[in-house]
Amino acid sequence: MIPLLLFTATLGAVDKVEIGTASLYGFQTDNHMHGQEYSWLGSILPLGQLCGYIITTWLVHRVPPGKLLCVASLLWSILTTLYAACHSWAGFMVLRFLMGFIESAITPSLTMLVVSFYKKEEQPQRNAIIFAYFSSIINGFFAWIVGKIPDSAPLKKWQYLYLMTGVINVLYSLFLFTILPDSPMNARFLTPEEKYWAVERLASNRTGIHNKVWKWEQVSEAVLDVKIWLIFIFNIAINIPNGGLQAFGTIINSNLGFSDLNASLLTMPFGLLATSSAWFFSFIASRWHNRRTLVACIALLLPIFGAALVYGLPQSNVAGQLVGLYFMYFYWPPYVIGISLPQANTAGQTKKSIAFSLVTIGYAAGNLIGPQTFISNQAPKYTGGVVAMLVCYCISILILLIYFVVVSMDNKKRDRKYGKPEDVCNVVEGFTDVTDKNQENFRYTH
Repeated sequence: MIPLLLFTATLGAVDKVEIGTASLYGFQTDNHMHGQEYSWLGSILPLGQLCGYIITTWLVHRVPPGKLLCVASLLWSILTTLYAACHSWAGFMVLRFLMGFIESAITPSLTMLVVSFYKKEEQPQRNAIIFAYFSSIINGFFAWIVGKIPDSAPLKKWQYLYLMTGVINVLYSLFLFTILPDSPMNARFLTPEEKYWAVERLASNRTGIHNKVWKWEQVSEAVLDVKIWLIFIFNIAINIPNGGLQAFGTIINSNLGFSDLNASLLTMPFGLLATSSAWFFSFIASRWHNRRTLVACIALLLPIFGAALVYGLPQSNVAGQLVGLYFMYFYWPPYVIGISLPQANTAGQTKKSIAFSLVTIGYAAGNLIGPQTFISNQAPKYTGGVVAMLVCYCISILILLIYFVVVSMDNKKRDRKYGKPEDVCNVVEGFTDVTDKNQENFRYTH
């Protein structure tokens, strides 16, 4: 199950990050882009996501998550191949808006599948694998292949880049239709006995099972839940740097004096550092009981150090600038750990749909804002973008600390009111479509 979700998330992310690599191969100049037009290409995709969530919130609740993920992945892949046929800024804006609209279904579907297959304590490490930053590694490899294509080839190098990525994604999406389940009960790779135990062991999560009945009382509870809004704000703050780095990370490398090919290859360590650190910190978060937010805060000190290096060192200090840039990608572990909090702390099918959609809206909003902090007339240092990252990392720490306090107080209040929760969970109780707030034995993870 994990490999299927990993490749789905990774290949989809490659399409997003390779816009920076395409710029090294003439994407901006060939399409006559000026001023902030390129920055808006980075922002329009999450704007499409924000619009898509109006429909996605309902779809995630009504449509089996595996089927929804397959359809979204296929449509996204087809749009990626169309980049090669587009030759205007307006055309690319339309394409990226549509891609964002479709992508609005991907992360909530992935999140629903994780909740449907894994226990609370297993979710941080599974998230770290599924949302691994392999996209930068694959993007660097694709860029190296495209860089070897002679200039006399009939198409531009950036066109080959999108064609290659799009075709691979289309083929994988078609394969996904044949094998990806919606829940353990229709997983073809499990025996009947394995299906039973796969479902039974999830009772301890107390987060219910898939239920297509839309409950407005759960909508109200989700909207009034301060924990969901804290993670929503956290996702905005942590993803402003993400949006900027996706669009400008490769360009910053190039501005340090590296050739186009070397600049694209130097993006590969981005993915290696982000992924390995996400695995490391997620492992600690899963083992250190009820300290996920504190682990994320500690991890955030690393990108703060990196952003400070990039801001403080002169552009001529290439080694120092490169080290700082690499350290900025350590923002990924806190983001991955942050995903696990609403997964563990939200019960009730309708409430989960609202919570996961709101959290992903925060992700989209941050990615929309991020590219706009990189002002074209501030190149090559992009001081505004770097300062924005520093501020956002600090805000993220503050939000996580507030979350820790809120959840700790809530758990103590529930202990006083109901007593200590029972360790043994009745199977029926664990699968009832009841929200976390209305379960006496539910205690929140922080």
